[in-house]
Amino acid sequence: MQLRPHSRFAAPRIEDLIIRRDLSAVFQPIIDFEHGAILGYEGLIRGPAGTSLETPFALFSQALAEGCAIALERAAARTCIEAFAKLDFDGKLFLNFSAGAIRQLADAREDTLALLRHRGVDPRRIVIELTEQSAIPDVGNFVPVITALRTAGAQFALDDYGTANASMNLWVRLQPDVVKIDRFFIHDIACDPLKFEAVRAMQHFAQASGARLVAEGIENEADLIVVRDMGIGCGQGFFFGRPHARPARNVTDDARDALRAGHIAVFPETTRTLSSASPSGGMASEKMLVAAPALPRHATNNDVLDLFNRLPDLHAVAVVEHDEPVGLINRRSFMDRYALPYHRELFGKRPCMQFANASPVVIEKSMTVEQMAKLLASDDQRYLADGFVITDQGRYAGLGTGENLVRAVTEVRIEAARYANPLTFLPGNIPISSHIARLLGNDAGFYACYVDLNHFKPFNDQYGYWQGDEVLKLAAAVLADVCDPTRDFLGHVGGDDFLILFQSEDWRERVLRAIHLFNEGAQRFYAPADRLAGGIHGEDRRGNPTFFGFVTMAIGCVRVEPATGASLYTSEQIASVAALAKRRAKLETSGFVLIDADESAALLRREDEAEAAPEHAD
Repeated sequence: MQLRPHSRFAAPRIEDLIIRRDLSAVFQPIIDFEHGAILGYEGLIRGPAGTSLETPFALFSQALAEGCAIALERAAARTCIEAFAKLDFDGKLFLNFSAGAIRQLADAREDTLALLRHRGVDPRRIVIELTEQSAIPDVGNFVPVITALRTAGAQFALDDYGTANASMNLWVRLQPDVVKIDRFFIHDIACDPLKFEAVRAMQHFAQASGARLVAEGIENEADLIVVRDMGIGCGQGFFFGRPHARPARNVTDDARDALRAGHIAVFPETTRTLSSASPSGGMASEKMLVAAPALPRHATNNDVLDLFNRLPDLHAVAVVEHDEPVGLINRRSFMDRYALPYHRELFGKRPCMQFANASPVVIEKSMTVEQMAKLLASDDQRYLADGFVITDQGRYAGLGTGENLVRAVTEVRIEAARYANPLTFLPGNIPISSHIARLLGNDAGFYACYVDLNHFKPFNDQYGYWQGDEVLKLAAAVLADVCDPTRDFLGHVGGDDFLILFQSEDWRERVLRAIHLFNEGAQRFYAPADRLAGGIHGEDRRGNPTFFGFVTMAIGCVRVEPATGASLYTSEQIASVAALAKRRAKLETSGFVLIDADESAALLRREDEAEAAPEHAD
């Protein structure tokens, strides 16, 4: 007898879940960095545990299909308010709403206030977050809605800024009290120069507009320290706590320790890995081109649907007229619309431009990534979600994605030539001075270590500049390897001179390891006969025949005490004292010298009185 497969139980209707109050709330803390305290909690909704509707995405997707998304939003808010009141926590409650739900909330302001009063929640503790999926056709008519909510005591926030509909246009016109930076920009910001620059641009505008920034998606200490040191005041993410029905009342010990960490961040704008830079200084947009079919302007919405069904990996489709792009249709937005009841019957045969973005981001195929990076500073950031159209001399060539754009831009040089050494791509004198100033300004203790190579000039003369450059790149790679990129700043002063600003507690072990690794590695650049002889014959600076041993590394260090360094040194003086320590290190067999604060002060006085002695000959 053939067995029949088990039938799957149908998911309950959203309206039934609302009526039965079969929804629950969880809360994620939002941290105030300055005070090391919980500012408030974001209320999030969950469906019945263990069912297909447990996650918010599943809930709202089903609600959209049933045509009751706003009713679900209101029920979610009521559930969060009631659960938050029972917790009896201090701080603010952040609630997510679409634009349509916010309009209803403002229209029924008295009912909303009555619910809050009934539950004992002061309206001034409520922050209304406009979700990123919410398109607002007429922003001008939406301003009074926000004004009505503010009059009731609530604050207004833009959620997930930098993606989808959370644009600078809304920021300017709605003037939010709070702007939450999307986790895309915060995740790995400690090692991503482009994300760092994008967030810094947001920070500058927040300072001008008076908005408070909240960095979402903080998951590790390195990202937290960078965000903290940028001056962003608040954060949210798994590092502080996952959403929970009974979240912590206080900041965890790990998070508090990280917030109070004495070291300052090494900003990614001044961090350079030797393999990440593009020698050509740019990358053509054609390398990011996605070959994708386009539709003519007279195509229907049914044609768009058929194309998306045939090509499930296609993120968007361009609309063209006479081979020139006139619109762009985003898959997710389009399919979300078609999920609504009777949508296909009503709109299927209508022109596809009805739901197209008639002003898509269009870039020419010959444009470099450096030029495209300016998109991050523009008001229109839809390219992150929608992608963009790539043209060849104005004619449609294909599509590009926001993800590929960000990846490509992060792979090219960030610093201009005068900010980064063109051979090693390590930060040059300007970033070095800037980082020393930050260390001094934050009263951070550190070790300034000046690095030089013994006998480098004779090697360069004997083997040529090509081999000399390879030795310099070895030195840069060895030094980068011993540095903690989140704590230790490595710069290339020029030639065979480097500077490390150590905040790592085991800095001495790192210094000695660098000397050992370089001294061993440098010998491979010598010819076999010279390796056997232990060096090369050449002439000193006076033209006298001299035997020079292998190229070796010398590192002179000076300790800058926390809280006193700024009163004793300027940035230039620290570099100068470290250079004097380096001269001593070149005379030591170990290649290492550390001078204390008293001795460094004496050296500075001596340098002011007379010129420093000539540097020891290589």
